[in-house]
Amino acid sequence: MASTNNVTTSQPIAFYPSLLRGERKRIALVGLPGAGKSTIFDSVASTVPQSGALIGTALPYHACEVQIGLNQVHVIELPSVRSLYHVQEDSVGVLQYLVGEDDPPDVIIQVIDATNLQAHLELTLELCQMGLPMVIALNHLDEARRKRLTIQHDALSRALGVPVIPMVAIMGQGISELFDTAIAVIRQGTCPLPHEPSPHIMRTLGDLRQALNRPDILESLHISHFLLLKLFAAEHPYFEAQLQAHFPDDYGVFQNLRQAAQQQLPRSLADEIHADRHHRAAILCEEALCMGQTHTARDWRSWLDAFMLHPQWGLLSSILVFAGVLWMVFEGSAWIDAHTTQLIVAATQHWQPTDTVGVLGRAVLDGFIGLTGIVLPYMIPLVLLLIALEEAGIMHRIAFVVDRGFHHIGLHGGVAVPFLLGLGCNVPAISAVARNSTGRERLIASVLITFVPCSARSAIILAIAGKYLGIIGVTGLYALMLVLIAVLGQFLSRQRPREVGPGQVQQIPPYTLPHWRSMVKETWLRTSDILTIVTPLLVGGSVILALLSHWGADSAINIALTPLTVWWLGLPLALGLPLLFGVLRKELSLLMIFQALGTQELDTVLSTAQIATLLVFLIFYVPCVSTFAVMLKTMGAKQAWGSVGLSVGVALVLALVARAAMAVW
Repeated sequence: MASTNNVTTSQPIAFYPSLLRGERKRIALVGLPGAGKSTIFDSVASTVPQSGALIGTALPYHACEVQIGLNQVHVIELPSVRSLYHVQEDSVGVLQYLVGEDDPPDVIIQVIDATNLQAHLELTLELCQMGLPMVIALNHLDEARRKRLTIQHDALSRALGVPVIPMVAIMGQGISELFDTAIAVIRQGTCPLPHEPSPHIMRTLGDLRQALNRPDILESLHISHFLLLKLFAAEHPYFEAQLQAHFPDDYGVFQNLRQAAQQQLPRSLADEIHADRHHRAAILCEEALCMGQTHTARDWRSWLDAFMLHPQWGLLSSILVFAGVLWMVFEGSAWIDAHTTQLIVAATQHWQPTDTVGVLGRAVLDGFIGLTGIVLPYMIPLVLLLIALEEAGIMHRIAFVVDRGFHHIGLHGGVAVPFLLGLGCNVPAISAVARNSTGRERLIASVLITFVPCSARSAIILAIAGKYLGIIGVTGLYALMLVLIAVLGQFLSRQRPREVGPGQVQQIPPYTLPHWRSMVKETWLRTSDILTIVTPLLVGGSVILALLSHWGADSAINIALTPLTVWWLGLPLALGLPLLFGVLRKELSLLMIFQALGTQELDTVLSTAQIATLLVFLIFYVPCVSTFAVMLKTMGAKQAWGSVGLSVGVALVLALVARAAMAVW
């Protein structure tokens, strides 16, 4: 039971329901072919689901642990079955699992196709005889709507005595409610009342019913009385064999009673029971189904969901959101930068001290200018925009759509938000991953985020590639990043130990308007690391750089880096120090490149091939020091240094490939 607390506030308090105790509860997904079981399972499955065959059959099943709120359950997708009465391998295997003597499921979720209701309700009537808690997932309601079919799910629920959840599984609608309901049904422990056959069948089976209604029989076969009666009456071979094996002395009596009942009917018991079940399913269907009824007018939310949650169009909508975020940030950033950082630079550009103390002061000022230039125009607007999309419900829909794609690299769709946050800065993105994931998933996501083009990298791409390589160069660099993240994700997923972590139920909240107070508060929480981590590193790096230049040590560093700059990358010797200090901030490296070459017109001193090589190496090698510091904190020294080694190796290889490709081109 949920505990209560005495409080002195007038605000309503939301209590968490009590956790499921004891053994991990089991949820079985059952249904006819095409009902949508696999879609529901895939939407909540872990990145490494289990698979196998039901005992004694070749029928495949899939299973995994799933986190549902504060509870963790075991979800198994059983093979499709048309009827428990069929003697084919599929029905026998599923029936054996559902009546399993060791570990039967705690609740059955039957997935029903709303466009073919009557056929699925026949299986529902059979499952109601199991004596197990049930929930019905009324799927494909979007297709039913297109066929002008209206299903009164509340009326169907009352008629069956089973919760009925309307849903469109392929769009994620109703999945969260379905599993919340399953947890509630497990906790309540209530089972649907069995739907008895027609009175004339019950009268005919009266003697057989009484003979089979023995505790020792029901306990030995682990089956409800109603289901055993109907299966034996229908001459189900599995239970025929079970009764004969467990009760050989009584088996002849049971056969005689069945034969006596058979003689009272104009056709076989199996046909009579099937016809009766078909008739009752038709009545239930007529009561719940309204043909041609006009649906409530769909508002803009429904149309937007039809686009954003569509399996194919949803990917396009996610790309459009991504492009829109970049466009709005960089369009707004140019205006913000012109009214903040550029004004500060203009006001302080005349102060160029030559003494050591003055150089230190100028270096500190340059560090804060660099901090202002990245935080105010780029990071804060991007974080605010992403938080607004989260509160509006957009990001949750993107997470659902990309979930299956992320599964291929060992991640859940929930990391989509940190990945987009990484477009502003990798620091809060990795911090968000650390808060919302653990183990293998945290490691893979953190490493991949270091290759997401943060605002500093994007500024370099737009400043250099946009000017000298054109739109093709800019598009190519972003495409290269996406391909690299996908390839590295596959590589890391295969290299790391295969952990069977729990799946997740992706929440899809209703659309809402963001609240500015919560947005400001959340923005501060996500960017507060700037003050504690980034600021000291950026200012300190600026001081070190200024002192090296003041004391004339920069030439010695350039000579030491000759194997990298001249031999490997084919770049001028003077670019060694700027590349080295790119580990502090990428945009700092860009400014130093202009200073080292003595011009901002790079095409006058570098060839197109050199510009492309410089860009590729500068973008991919070593995440900045602030990102590395967060990685040390969240991943540990070994994994953080491993990530640095990976990025350096990737940058060296890609830069050499770019150099060779441009030389040939």
